[in-house]
Amino acid sequence: MGLGGRSQVRARPVLSAPLYGECVPKNGTVLSSLAAWRRALASRAVQRGWRWIQDNGAVTAEHPGRLRFARIGAGTRLAFPQGTVFGEAWIELGDHCVIGEQVTLTAGMMPGLDLGPATVLTLGDGVVLGRGSHVIADTTVTIGSDTYCGPYVYITSTNHSYDDPGTPVGKQWPRVEPVDIGPGCWLGTGAVILPGARLGRNVVVAAGAVVRGEVPDHAVVAGAPARIVRSWDPERGWQPPLRTPAPVPIPEGVTPEQLLALAELDPDG
Repeated sequence: MGLGGRSQVRARPVLSAPLYGECVPKNGTVLSSLAAWRRALASRAVQRGWRWIQDNGAVTAEHPGRLRFARIGAGTRLAFPQGTVFGEAWIELGDHCVIGEQVTLTAGMMPGLDLGPATVLTLGDGVVLGRGSHVIADTTVTIGSDTYCGPYVYITSTNHSYDDPGTPVGKQWPRVEPVDIGPGCWLGTGAVILPGARLGRNVVVAAGAVVRGEVPDHAVVAGAPARIVRSWDPERGWQPPLRTPAPVPIPEGVTPEQLLALAELDPDG
């Protein structure tokens, strides 16, 4: 009994249902967290394993694997996984070529043929073939040095014929003509270079263009079939004129570390 005859009862704290639920995690939450942790661990393991496979599955002059090219230059690398490759005894790859994943390189119409003493497919130094590109050389195909190809470019010396209307096209003997791509060219994504094409020096082929016939030096072609849309005139420059300013070149002597540092600078700082 307290003063005034009133009893004093000490109140006990009562845990509310939400608070109790927060203190004791549910089994589902624990299992979800554990499953997420396992997935993250498995993902890291798969990614590391795939990188190891890519590194060890790449083809180089030092590690050609099962492929025996007529020549594979220093610094050249065929990324893993490779596409279809056969007739490599008649394929020469220059120095420092970059050949992306799933790129097809073939010499001859099928594996196991004797194509004679001469090289059939030649890539010059510094050629880049983007992911998923195809180079089909049933007769001579030459790609000049420092030519860059985007992904899914198709270069072929062979085309189906349909002279006989009574025979399925795929069963008729194809037409075969050499292909010559000059040095310094740029072939955009999905470009198609047909048999008999001859591209000059520093030609630009727009994405998706289909090229046949001869293209002069320093021309830009686009469309299907491709046509010249811009060319270089020694006196007047590019005609029609370029619509964008020339990029500012990187000064000589700048190191990769300095470029990375510049890229991290805050433009508003």
